This record gives sequence, structure tokens and C-alpha cells, in this order.
Amino acid sequence: MKKKIDPTLFDLCLGILLYGVVFQIVLLCFTRRADYSLGLWIGVLLAVAGAVHMWWSIDRGMDQASKQAARTVGTNNLLRYLVLVVVMFVLIYTDFANPIFMFCGYMGMKLSAYLNPWLCKIRSRVIKI
Repeated sequence: MKKKIDPTLFDLCLGILLYGVVFQIVLLCFTRRADYSLGLWIGVLLAVAGAVHMWWSIDRGMDQASKQAARTVGTNNLLRYLVLVVVMFVLIYTDFANPIFMFCGYMGMKLSAYLNPWLCKIRSRVIKI
């Protein structure tokens, strides 16, 4: 059986990706450094993965008793932030990508959450999910 994607999750991920594209265009107007762009897209991918994980943990927590649900969601929240901190430290110590732009890419989740009502209105006119 094919399960439909959650429209709110789709809007959130779409907003994160649109944020990444717009940020990349602005970034290219100022610099062509590959480590800046790589950091940005690592952050965007972490934001999308974090949004999907957040949806999954909340969905999983809804099927549990109150105390167990709070523990499960809290543990998954800490796990998400631990992954973010580990990736940030790896980028700081390896110079593989820029950690500041990784953080900027991750903040796309916040901006996408704020713009979610607007994105939902546009998506409902263009794509029927």
C-alpha cells in the first residue's frame, strides 16, 4: 500500500530547499568559494533530514502513552541536536566545508517553518497533495 506524504512535511522540506537555492544564488553573487557552498548544502540536507526525523518522532510518539511519548520525543530531539553538533565539530576541525554556512543552511528549517502558511497556500494552488 502506498502511503501519501504528509503535506506539512512536504511544505517544510520544499521551503528548506527553496531557501537553499535562493541563498546559493545570493552567495554566488558575492563569492565563488566551494567550501561556502558545500557548507550551505550540508546544512540544507541536515535541515531536511532533521525535519523528516522530527515528523517521524512526533508521529511515533503519538502512538504511545503520555510519559513514554514525552521521553521518546525528547530523546529523539537530543539525538537530532547531537548529530548537528558532531557535524559542526567535524567541519570546524577538518576545513572540509564552512561551518558558518552549514549553520546558515540549517536555519532554513526555521525560516521554512515561519513561511509555512504562505508556502501551503501556494502549494495547494499548484500541486494537489
